[in-house]
Amino acid sequence: MNRALKWKLIAGFLLVFLAGGLTGAFVGASHARHCFKFHHRGDISERMRERLTRELDLTPEQVAKISPILDRAAAQLQQMRRDTGQRVHEILSETHRQMAPNLSDEQRQKLQQIEDRHRRRHRDRRPPEPTPKPLVSPTASPAQNSPTG
Repeated sequence: MNRALKWKLIAGFLLVFLAGGLTGAFVGASHARHCFKFHHRGDISERMRERLTRELDLTPEQVAKISPILDRAAAQLQQMRRDTGQRVHEILSETHRQMAPNLSDEQRQKLQQIEDRHRRRHRDRRPPEPTPKPLVSPTASPAQNSPTG
């Protein structure tokens, strides 16, 4: 086998290897995107409705009948997610508060920076939710909260 043919074979194998690697990367990325869909935003009930319609071959009448059920479930899931997030935040805040006396001033400052960074990241990821206005003032007396006065 002459030298030119040997180099052509090596170049051919390298091209096939690179083409296979690129194909594998694209297929792998596509598969990963399909398997690990992260839905941080969007309408949960709509995604459930689309999936059930597709997988169960639901008729439009069936979709209309189950839509209120899915909407109610989605609202409950969203509330559970908010409650869980709040509870996680409370636990971590209490943990940091209890840790603080055992840390040096520099470590406490770094811990505060970690908390600030986390708070900023969390705030930037989600749109602000309107804060519900209390119907009754917690500090007012019952007479002050009554509509008459």
